[in-house]
Amino acid sequence: MKVLMINGSPRANGNTSIALNEMKTVFEKEGVDAEIVQVGSEAVRGCIACNRCAELGKCVFDDVVNKLAVKLSEADGLVVASPVYYASANATLIAVLDRLFYSTSFDKTMKVGASVVCARRGGCSATFDELNKYFTISNMPIASSQYWNAIHGRGPGEAVGDAEGIQTMRVLARNMTFLMKSIELGKEKYGLPEKEEVVRTHFIR
Repeated sequence: MKVLMINGSPRANGNTSIALNEMKTVFEKEGVDAEIVQVGSEAVRGCIACNRCAELGKCVFDDVVNKLAVKLSEADGLVVASPVYYASANATLIAVLDRLFYSTSFDKTMKVGASVVCARRGGCSATFDELNKYFTISNMPIASSQYWNAIHGRGPGEAVGDAEGIQTMRVLARNMTFLMKSIELGKEKYGLPEKEEVVRTHFIR
C-alpha cells in the first residue's frame, strides 16, 4: 500500500515535518510505503479556471502539481499537512490542492484522506476543517485519531515536546492504515459503491 504525504510548510525540517515523520515511521512499521513531498517553499500559482486540464489531462501549469497527480493516482491514501497562518492553511498548499483536485480526472473514491495541522496556539480547528473539504468532495473517507489531528510548537523542533500531539499522529497513522487495508479487502469482496451520473444544479434561472 502507498500513502502520499504532502507537507505544506515552507520549512523542510519544521514542526509540521515532525508530525509527518512520526506518521511515516508508523506507516513503514505497518508495511505501508509512505512518501513525503515538500511543497510549501515551491513557487506555485493558483488555479485560473481555464479548464485546459479537461483537454490536456493535466494542469496547464506544468509544475509540482502534475508530479503529485501521478503519485496520488497510485496512492491508497493522502495526508496533507500545514502550519496555521491566520487560522488558515499555507496559501501555497491551498493553491496546490485546488489545482491537484480540480485537474485530475481519475477516480479518488475510497482513497483515504487525513489532514494534519500545526500551530503555536490557535487556528488548528479552522485549518483542519479547511483541509478536510478536499476529501469530502471527492468520495474519500477521512481517517481520524484520538483527538483532532493537531500538533503544537512555535520554534524549530518544539513540537517534539507536544507528547499528546505526537501520540495523536501515531494513532492517526495506525487508524489510517487499518482503514486503507479494510477498504482494500472490501473492494476485493464487494467492489466499489455504485456510481450515479453526476447531477449539477445551478441556482440561477
